Amino acid sequence: MAEERVRIEIAFDGGQIMGAYVPLSAADELDHALGDGRDGAVPLDAEDGRYTVVLRRVVYVKRFAREGRVGFSSG
Repeated sequence: MAEERVRIEIAFDGGQIMGAYVPLSAADELDHALGDGRDGAVPLDAEDGRYTVVLRRVVYVKRFAREGRVGFSSG
């Protein structure tokens, strides 16, 4: 079974914002690295490729809540 993914947005100094779907473990690793005040970079394997995020350039990270899906059925 594939690991559950979560959508995050990362804002960088300079105004750029990137969004990606990443494994929960990667989002947690990024949160911990930023919270610990670490320097360096964190790799993120997203659905569309691999990103390397330089921690000192991050202004904020937004983690989206799980999406609720609303559907309609005919029966």
